[in-house]
Amino acid sequence: MTIFETVHDLEKDSNKIRHRAYGVIEVADGKLQHIRLRPWPKLISTLEINWTAGLKSKRIEKDVCRLYYNQPFWHRNFLTLMYIQSSLGTTRNTLVTTLNVLDTVARIKQSNALLTEVSNKRVSDRAMIRWGWERHLLTSKKRHFIKRFYGNYPESWFTSTERCHTREGKAPSAPAH
Repeated sequence: MTIFETVHDLEKDSNKIRHRAYGVIEVADGKLQHIRLRPWPKLISTLEINWTAGLKSKRIEKDVCRLYYNQPFWHRNFLTLMYIQSSLGTTRNTLVTTLNVLDTVARIKQSNALLTEVSNKRVSDRAMIRWGWERHLLTSKKRHFIKRFYGNYPESWFTSTERCHTREGKAPSAPAH
């Protein structure tokens, strides 16, 4: 096993996804490009967010979205959506495809839930609810969300007629159970 691996076919490489705790999902033009499996978790800081926000004029206006996820060492039944990085030209289709791929990763890993903290005020609670998330840790001043599965994973990714396709033209899917 190499420390960095790239997965293009979710079905064929489901075993790699299942056993690796950290990854980056990359979607461009509404199509899964790859999942880069990482040897360490993505850590995000306010400094990094502010620094990257200041680079808006230097960003390329491509339809690209990267989603960093972690599987916490002490809570292997959960995945955390750590960070989403998008370009100025990212479309809704690309964002939705990225979130659907994350759901697929959760299904492959048999995760009970996805967790995230939304710090971007442009992402509304209403949008999060529409995408299947609900408020979590209501006593916190921060905006925490959870998307619960507990064995019931969304089927829309697998049955939709508008499924995204990988670079090879094949629709990604989860392994048979």
